[in-house]
Amino acid sequence: MRRLLPALLLVLALALAACGDDDGGGSSDSAATGTETSAETTSGDEAAEAETGCKEVPPAEARADGDLKKPTEKLDASKTYTAVIETNCGTIEFELDVKRAPKTAASFAYLAREGFFDGLGFHRIVPGFVIQGGDPLGTGMGGAGYQVEEAPPEDLRYERGVVAMAKGGAEPAGTSGSQFFIVTGDDAGLPPDYALVGKVTKGDDVVDTIASVPTDPSTEQPTAPVVMSKVTIRES
Repeated sequence: MRRLLPALLLVLALALAACGDDDGGGSSDSAATGTETSAETTSGDEAAEAETGCKEVPPAEARADGDLKKPTEKLDASKTYTAVIETNCGTIEFELDVKRAPKTAASFAYLAREGFFDGLGFHRIVPGFVIQGGDPLGTGMGGAGYQVEEAPPEDLRYERGVVAMAKGGAEPAGTSGSQFFIVTGDDAGLPPDYALVGKVTKGDDVVDTIASVPTDPSTEQPTAPVVMSKVTIRES
């Protein structure tokens, strides 16, 4: 699942057209300097958090594409599976749609259980459209090492809170790897080409916080890191 970036950019562009990231010094001096530096650092952290609503953390480190094999395990349709995404901006929870997207839901759960998402960032933020993460490279071009294909429901609308998988424009509908996006607008206006994963059930405010993080207009990457410290699956 690569190159969602140009695919979604194209759709967004069409939508817009239709509307119109010891020297001998005294010990007391050293202690004072250390205290001042600590205070300044703390003040800077607080300022950054006040500006973005997110705790200041180091950027997600780029790593190689995954080399995972396609999962074969299925999820129990009689159970509820909730993905819990812990970020420096807060926690988001969404329910995996096992009934309408069994293959895609199982793949996402597999990646989470393998710890694949841990430490990765949200590398793309488009206000009023989507926030996107799950790329080990952090460029929009990375993946898990395998792909799953599952046609999205014909009546699927990419409304606020819907979680779906990214894909390249030339790839068949429903193709997915590791990159996923959360719709932040009322309706992203996308065709039913992107594999359904589920829908946000908790943490709407966190989604909004991430969506409001300043970005570089040329890359759509956040200017302050948004990192997933851990993604787990809760089963009930």
